[in-house]
Amino acid sequence: MAYSLCSSPSPILHERQSLSFSLYSPRKFSPRNFHSNHVSKLSFLSSQPKTSSIQISHVSVQDPITQETQNENVTESVATRDPDEKSGSSSKSYIWVNPRSPRASQLRKKSYDSRYNTLVEVAESLNSCIASEDEVFKVLESLGGNILEQDAVVVLNNMMNTDTVLLALKYFQENSKPKREVILYNVTLKVFRKAKNLEGAEKLFDEMLQKGIKPDNVTFSTMISCARISYFPEKAVEWFEKMSSFGCDPDDVTYSAMIDAYGRAGNVDMAFSLYDRARTEKWRIDPVTFSTLIKIHGQSGNFDGCLNVYEEMKAIGTKPNLVIFNTLLDAMGRAKRPWQAKKIYQEMITNGFTPSWVTYAALLRAFGRARYGDDCLNVYKEMKEKGMQLNVILYNTVLSMCADVGYTDEAISIFEDLKSSETMPDSWTFSSMITIYSCSGQVSEAEAMLNEMMEAGFEPNLFVLTSLIQCYGKAKRTDDVVRTFNQLLELGISPDERFCGCLLNVMTQTPKEELFKLSACIEKAYPKLGYVVKLLLQADEKNEIFRKEASALFDTIGADVRKAYCNCLIDLSVNLDLLDRACELLDLGLAKEVYTDIQSRSPSQWSLNLKGLSLGAALTALHVWINDLSKALESGEEFPPLLGINTGHGKHKYSDKGLAGVFDSHLKELNAPFHEAPDNVGWFLTTKVAAKSWLESRSSSEVVTPQSFVDL
Repeated sequence: MAYSLCSSPSPILHERQSLSFSLYSPRKFSPRNFHSNHVSKLSFLSSQPKTSSIQISHVSVQDPITQETQNENVTESVATRDPDEKSGSSSKSYIWVNPRSPRASQLRKKSYDSRYNTLVEVAESLNSCIASEDEVFKVLESLGGNILEQDAVVVLNNMMNTDTVLLALKYFQENSKPKREVILYNVTLKVFRKAKNLEGAEKLFDEMLQKGIKPDNVTFSTMISCARISYFPEKAVEWFEKMSSFGCDPDDVTYSAMIDAYGRAGNVDMAFSLYDRARTEKWRIDPVTFSTLIKIHGQSGNFDGCLNVYEEMKAIGTKPNLVIFNTLLDAMGRAKRPWQAKKIYQEMITNGFTPSWVTYAALLRAFGRARYGDDCLNVYKEMKEKGMQLNVILYNTVLSMCADVGYTDEAISIFEDLKSSETMPDSWTFSSMITIYSCSGQVSEAEAMLNEMMEAGFEPNLFVLTSLIQCYGKAKRTDDVVRTFNQLLELGISPDERFCGCLLNVMTQTPKEELFKLSACIEKAYPKLGYVVKLLLQADEKNEIFRKEASALFDTIGADVRKAYCNCLIDLSVNLDLLDRACELLDLGLAKEVYTDIQSRSPSQWSLNLKGLSLGAALTALHVWINDLSKALESGEEFPPLLGINTGHGKHKYSDKGLAGVFDSHLKELNAPFHEAPDNVGWFLTTKVAAKSWLESRSSSEVVTPQSFVDL
């Protein structure tokens, strides 16, 4: 049986290629270069029965590439022949060689594989030698005088040193006779790509042009990919747009890569235009490009677009990688869609991926921003268990979430973890801790944290001082509130609308005899608000003047604080037993659309919706609703089968009581027939019969008097 000797693989190739030998006379092969969709296709000669053939296969200069450029699939093919070969062909008989004979061993040594190993060793020597012409040429002289073009390609392709590779290129140009010199330049450019040295690659390109060497598609594909992995997407776009001027037509792989480049360069329209074309013409798109498309949608706020790209990617059979999953998790976090972040994370685990630090960071942000307290803490604990270090931004994310949902003990523990690590707290870290202590009414702890903050070199900012004022207000320490306000002015900090809203909120918790102290602070901080508060405190002022000034205030302040201001003013009115003022403010709030849909009616149910209202505002709305129900009864309106009050669900974040708990007690005091629905948290329901009976039993002179504030 004939025996075929096969050489070991060349690392230049992504595929293993065979070099088969026989002992029949050599044939002449003409050089040929070929491209098919820019994907290297190597021809393999299958063994003939009882025969083998000597042939050196075409050599591809496509080197292994990074994930960033793994789908460029641009190749160059070089066909070489033995310089001693003579034209024509002979047809001598095949000679069988015993694989165990000494001659077979000699043939193995003479194979190009042996030559290839020598060339790789030369490349390694060039990577480490001094970048001087003498040293580089000395190393290359070991190859002898008969250097093939293929030899030059192998050496250059295995090099990493951008200084010595230029000298090696010069040597090969002088000592070999390349049939297409652009091939040597292309493999040299790939060395610069490996080093992410775009500047050096551009200089080498200019040298090509000066020597009159025309770049080909592979040249431009290499330059584009070099710009991409060097994080210069604008440069990648420039190189892409130069191709036509050199008579080069991009293939679908290059076009696909440009979706990523245009996206990163900020040309979103072009990126999506190419993506639409890619879907129509069924280009192969790499995961890096899909990741960029998801980022583009996320940055523009089109979070549904992120998910659509993800589904399209799966539909065409492209498997998502860890980068894709992490990009999606980050997008869902910014979208405040923690439920979708959970689903994507589960898909990631199902696909066999191990969460990275980036994965956990994205989950922390997603759950923290959405106030998914337990989920956020679980991710934090898992990171700590795996020995992962958090940076100060992630610590602040978790602490901010704790401040938002009232996880005081957990925040204290996390802050201790931070201090015991190598991470240094910043001003936001201290701010979160002061907020947590302040909202919990822990005055001494908040003050101690302020001192620690200042010792660390951070001055208290507006956020910190706002929290301290809230803390002193809860503790009924009015003089400390005034002192902190004066400290703010001394630091040259201008009070903003939120700070003034905090002062207004503190007034709702302050004894009547000390309200004038805070009223003076508000007048200094925000004169227009101060005047409305002054009119409110002067109960003898006419409602027309008060309504006019309050209306002007609501037209002036930002939309994000209007409800908070209105809630506080109503609360203050209720505390001062000024029910008419409270009703006037509620009516004004409805007219200005500060409150919407408080009362709703359908054929099956009339409802009072109190979600988002403060306690005083909710009690005032209840008073108005009961009076409206009484009027409806007197006018003979038909009541629906059910009447309900929706207080929202859950407890207040820094108290054991919520609006539902307070209303339960208050409705019992009124002897109202509303009872909490066991299967619908926060709802109090009654029937038409019970409601009409209760309304009829009430005295026409009876009013609903809101109870004093109960600490939530």
